[in-house]
Amino acid sequence: MNPGRRYQWILVGLLSANFGIVFFDRNAINVLMPFIQPELGISNSAIGALASALSLSWAIAGLCVGRLSDFLGKRKIVLIIASLLFSAASVISGIAGSFAMLLAARLLMGLAEGGVMPISQALVVAEVEPQRRGLAMGAAQNVGANLLGNFLAPVILVAFASAQGWRHAFFLAAAPGLAISLLMAWLIREPVQDRGAQRRTGPIRDVLRLRNVWLCIVLSILLVAFLVVFAAFMPVYLVQVLRMDKTTMSWLMSMWGLPSIAYAFLVTGASDRIGRRLVVISMGAISALIPLGVLVNPAGAWVLFILFGLAAAVSGIYPIVMATIPAETVSPSRVATVMGLTMGLGEVVGGVLSPGLAGLLADRFGLTAIVWVLLAISLGIVVASFGLEETAPIILQNRRIQSG
Repeated sequence: MNPGRRYQWILVGLLSANFGIVFFDRNAINVLMPFIQPELGISNSAIGALASALSLSWAIAGLCVGRLSDFLGKRKIVLIIASLLFSAASVISGIAGSFAMLLAARLLMGLAEGGVMPISQALVVAEVEPQRRGLAMGAAQNVGANLLGNFLAPVILVAFASAQGWRHAFFLAAAPGLAISLLMAWLIREPVQDRGAQRRTGPIRDVLRLRNVWLCIVLSILLVAFLVVFAAFMPVYLVQVLRMDKTTMSWLMSMWGLPSIAYAFLVTGASDRIGRRLVVISMGAISALIPLGVLVNPAGAWVLFILFGLAAAVSGIYPIVMATIPAETVSPSRVATVMGLTMGLGEVVGGVLSPGLAGLLADRFGLTAIVWVLLAISLGIVVASFGLEETAPIILQNRRIQSG
């Protein structure tokens, strides 16, 4: 393997691990909520407020930090500072003695984590060949997040909380951020950029005129809403409505993460070959298996394990919608800006509004209401994705050959 290719894999591996730690910290409160809720007396609406608070500050950071990094051309140092801050926020969550303190910790965590992925994907665009862009961006956003945040976090944190208490579980979640900060400082280099281009980013309204950009913003809102509502309320739903024990719940929730490690390669790699649009449409439809599965409420938990594992394929389109299609639609000088828009607005609308609304519906109509919310979101993803314009380099090249 030549040195350039070797560095590309090192870069993607580090960025993926860092984002995995981000999601390990972010998801900790969701799987630990059955422990936290009775101790702090938190209502379903308050659970939604905690998720909304993190999404709001995450969105603000994503919108601001992405554009700032385009202007300054400084990605590495911001990434390292963010890693240290979200680890500190996890420690604060562990010492929280009230809902207000827990809320403050989530706001800080969102501010630290919101700019991580726009900057990470901008680094991928700068260093990885276009033919492997979808695969690399998918690996950076999905492999670590699913392995650490969605698969290992439920299993490890619930087991640790059962043995040591939920506060110590938050302390455990903080430790990896310190280690990854040192590794990134050592191994990641700042890409060389056109300083003039950095200052020619232009007004944000210019990129919003592009059809793919605003459609990706809509899809990002729906995808974030699906993930936040699922992560915030499904553990409580499984324990309180389906009467699962907490250990079984933790393993079932981990079924979003474990197969998604494979989907990070299969789905994004397929989009490089057969096109982004077709993959987004089909994976959006598959996401409906989760709400349909729990509505049918099969007697055997193994059926739910299979359905959750299949539906997790939708995770493969998150980087395609939030990063790959936007990056292939705009000029290189606007990559982090447009990804900050798709991720930031996805968080501020989908992440902030949806859990609050779901929490209110759950308090009024029962927890089954959140399942219908998830089903409606799945339908919205499919409908919106039909409007996308294809951007995969191989598909566009083949079309030029056929038309020429």
